[in-house]
This record gives sequence, structure tokens and C-alpha cells, in this order.
Amino acid sequence: MTRLPILMYHNVSNVIDDSRGLTVFNKTLEEQFCYLVDAGYTTYHFSELENKITIEPKSVIITFDDVTENQLIYAVPLLQKYNLKATFFIPFGYIGNVDSWNSGNEKIMSIEQLKELDSRVELGLHSFEHNRYAALSEAEINADFSKCFKIIENSNLKVYNALAYPYGDYPKKEPNKSIFIKVLQKNNVKFGLRIGNRINKFPFKNPYEIMRIDIKGEDSMLKFKIKLLLGRLKLF
Repeated sequence: MTRLPILMYHNVSNVIDDSRGLTVFNKTLEEQFCYLVDAGYTTYHFSELENKITIEPKSVIITFDDVTENQLIYAVPLLQKYNLKATFFIPFGYIGNVDSWNSGNEKIMSIEQLKELDSRVELGLHSFEHNRYAALSEAEINADFSKCFKIIENSNLKVYNALAYPYGDYPKKEPNKSIFIKVLQKNNVKFGLRIGNRINKFPFKNPYEIMRIDIKGEDSMLKFKIKLLLGRLKLF
């Protein structure tokens, strides 16, 4: 089995004073991407992993939640510059609008912008309403998926069925956990991503409990390297 860290990003800013929490300074992001290249990491799209049983010894997956316009402005050019792949997860009910589940200050990409993204970007699912799955009924989750798939079909948008759970939240106790997994399987979800902040082993033991490591705006380069190697340690 091979170690596979999955990095979770959100907003990117060109203002260093905004770089905290879920917002990363664009120069810091570039430094991190440059390090991945210099250290010899191979990046993957989730669609490439579906039928794989082996990956490169030094592998990483880069993910961005919410498809905000700031990712288009700052992250996409860096992916192009360093020839890195990433998966961007779409909250479908907010396309062309703002992140009103959050602060409402960040614009979400339009359908046209999503369709024009570079091939280094793979699109994935981030629900329709951006609600916590653990708080929804089976019928509500199925309805949420139906709304996502309707937009995908009507817009002729290419989306791979990897799902990032909003807030990293999903039912963790039985019987709701088993019901949730059956809903994911019914809707042809291939991979489900929580947070967890630990390093995965590939092939994945459970494709619906894949862990991501949150990269914060205040993370130093040393802390980034430690997260990449070990996940988020309690001392941090």
C-alpha cells in the first residue's frame, strides 16, 4: 500500500493579511506547489484512481472546495504553471452566485467558467445545498443528488462522481451510516471525502471515508511539509 495525502484548500487571496483560516495567500500557495514539484510528487485526478491498484511512491491529490472565482484567478494559473492536477468540488445550488452558506463574500464560478477550466482541473460533487448530510433524511439526500445531476445534464458539464462532504460531515453511527453509504452507491458516487487530517493508504480501505488534510492560511512552510508527511499533528 502507498501513502496518499489529500490536501484540502478553499479560498486564495492576493492580500497577505487575509491569509488565515480557509484563505491561503497566493504566494504561499505557489511556494507549496513549487515544493510538490521539486520534491517529486505525482498528482492525480480521482477518476484516474478508479481502476488503479498502484500509484507512484510519492503521490498527492490536491482539492479545492466551492469553486470560488478566487480559485479561478489565483489557483488555476498556478496549476498550469507547475503542471499539477487538482479536483474542484462544486456546490451546485450556488453556481454563479455567492457562498451564502458561509460569509457570502466570495463569488462562485458560473457554468461558463466551469466549462472553460483547464484540463488539469477535474470537477467533483460538493452537494447542492451545502448542508450537513448527517442532518438530512435519506429522501433529502437523494433529492439533493437529483438536483446536482440535473444541472450537470442540462449544462453538459463534465463532472466525476467524487464527493466532498460539506463541512466534512456525514452520518458516522449505525444505522444511518449504512443508509448513507447505500444512497451514495445508488447515486453512483465512486469516492466520498471527509476531513480526518490523516494520510490515506492506497488502495483505499473504505472509498467513502477518504481523509483530507486542511491547509490553512496561517500554515508555515514547515507546517505544510509536516502535514504532507504526517497529517495534522495534535501539537499543531
